[in-house]
Amino acid sequence: MNTLPDAEFAAMVGPIGVFAPHATYDRDGDCIEFFAKPDPFRAKRMDDLVTVYYSQDTNEVVGALIKGVDRYCKKILSKLPGFRIEIEGGRVKLACLFRAKAWASTFDPDDMPTITYKALIEAAEESGVEAELCCVG
Repeated sequence: MNTLPDAEFAAMVGPIGVFAPHATYDRDGDCIEFFAKPDPFRAKRMDDLVTVYYSQDTNEVVGALIKGVDRYCKKILSKLPGFRIEIEGGRVKLACLFRAKAWASTFDPDDMPTITYKALIEAAEESGVEAELCCVG
């Protein structure tokens, strides 16, 4: 049974049989699951925030699981109050979340985490996916 509002459900699944990039916030798990492509994937934990989904066929980034979203957003907002302008109506573009984590990191630009965050930012920007946040009110 669909428990999502009709518009949100339609945005997630798109026309019958057609994949649409989407992100879903799970309040109970305080996580966002993001899918840019419908490929079968393998998951690899990258850091304390993100588990990356890689295509089994192409090895490209096809999505991610973002854990501890509320805690992370509160941390961002306490250090960078201007981040609030990226949040509209309680929603944020995923590219902004990934970019904030990358900017706050001490990764070397040539290290795998930096390269992976760049790929996540690109996938999120290409899909234009947004997610609900609970840390704003």
